[in-house]
Amino acid sequence: MFNQKRLHPAAIFFNFIRVLRESIFAIVLGFITFKDDSLFYFVLITSGILILMISFSILSWYRYTYRIEDEELRIEYGILIRKKRYISKNRIQSIDLTSGVIHRIFKLTRVQIETAGSGNGAEASLKAVKRTEGEALRQELKTASTKYADENKEFIEQTNPSLKITFKRLFLAGSTSGSIGVLFALMAFGFSELEQFIPDHYYDSTVEWAIGLSVIFIVVLVIIFLILLWLFGIAGTMIKYGNFTITKNDNELFITRGLLEKKQVTIPLKRIQAVGIQESIIRQPLGYVTIFAEIAGGSMEKGEDFSSILFPIMKTDEVGDFFNTFLPEYAAENQDMIPLPKRARKFYLLRSSLPVIIIGAGIGYFFTQFVWVPILLLIGSLYLGVLRHKDGGFYQDGQRLTIRYRTLSKNTVTMYHKRLQAFEKSQYLVQVNQKLATMKLSIIGKLGVGTHFKIKDLDESRTHQIADWYSYRK
Repeated sequence: MFNQKRLHPAAIFFNFIRVLRESIFAIVLGFITFKDDSLFYFVLITSGILILMISFSILSWYRYTYRIEDEELRIEYGILIRKKRYISKNRIQSIDLTSGVIHRIFKLTRVQIETAGSGNGAEASLKAVKRTEGEALRQELKTASTKYADENKEFIEQTNPSLKITFKRLFLAGSTSGSIGVLFALMAFGFSELEQFIPDHYYDSTVEWAIGLSVIFIVVLVIIFLILLWLFGIAGTMIKYGNFTITKNDNELFITRGLLEKKQVTIPLKRIQAVGIQESIIRQPLGYVTIFAEIAGGSMEKGEDFSSILFPIMKTDEVGDFFNTFLPEYAAENQDMIPLPKRARKFYLLRSSLPVIIIGAGIGYFFTQFVWVPILLLIGSLYLGVLRHKDGGFYQDGQRLTIRYRTLSKNTVTMYHKRLQAFEKSQYLVQVNQKLATMKLSIIGKLGVGTHFKIKDLDESRTHQIADWYSYRK
């Protein structure tokens, strides 16, 4: 590790793909513009640009070197302007290994190193190194150790608890993920964009054919289409969370997941700001939950990992054992939540149903034959309002605060006083008359900015209680 090294030559390909992806829109636009009159010149210019891209990718790989020296990761890069980046070991927050399909074919991995101030991207990203070198690099840079010395300086191996998702649970997670709605929206958006490229006579003939079909046949087609979307949702979840395994080391959680793209994520315990339990509308009746954590810092490259999934799906009665094993400081016995006051229910019902009433009035006026649709939506929105009021509440125990709220899914979030960055109380005039208040709690979240939790229409005296607890007033 003390010798200067280059990335694997496969990094040339990854650099080229990145540059090509950034330029693809201009290339497609140029093809559409010049495909009739100046196609030859367009092909000639595009070929020259591609040669420049390949040359740039090769030079970028050749000029990129890294090494570990004097307790620092030292990276040098740049074609015309030489840049040097030194990252001290004690500034490193996490080291993640990600292996896409191409990486796994050549036994490579991508190493992403993050510090507290990583910002929009990782502090350092080694696009392609041999997997053995990536593992050695992480072992060399991380501060945690899985071995301890006794009085005789004999080393004993620490037992690291681990939990892996089963195939049955993984299939259930995909079946109840609710991703069918997301896929349907994406396909509808894609079709709307693709529609402009379909010739008019093909489009018109297809519409006429669909209108001429029987109602039963159309219903069958819709059912088959929804089943296919559901199967795609299951496949996507299983590919994303396949072989999901969480392991606890001394002061960090180590998560491995993915079938096609294998990810290894390190979560230092000191960066965990809050831990939550999510119960979706589909999974809650079945008694299954998802465990997640809010992580301080991170980079835009992490995407969903800002709110890291600690375990995709488990039974409700298994949550206690999970916390006792992996996060004992967040483990708790059955907590009697302080609920929202009954007088707050009407506000939850109003907020939930008002948008549906407005939209439904328009549908009922212009499309009287579909008046049953807003009626069903109104019933659903009222039921959702009842659930939101019923599920809202909090529980405060010493330095720990647990809040519970619902948007569509029911969320129970636990945080410590030292992790809270701000407390805010707000009241509308109607709330003042009803002696209600809205409470907002803020912690450090994505990119170092705030993540907020809000409970509306809490009893005013309870809001004062939390305010006093937060500010140490007595």
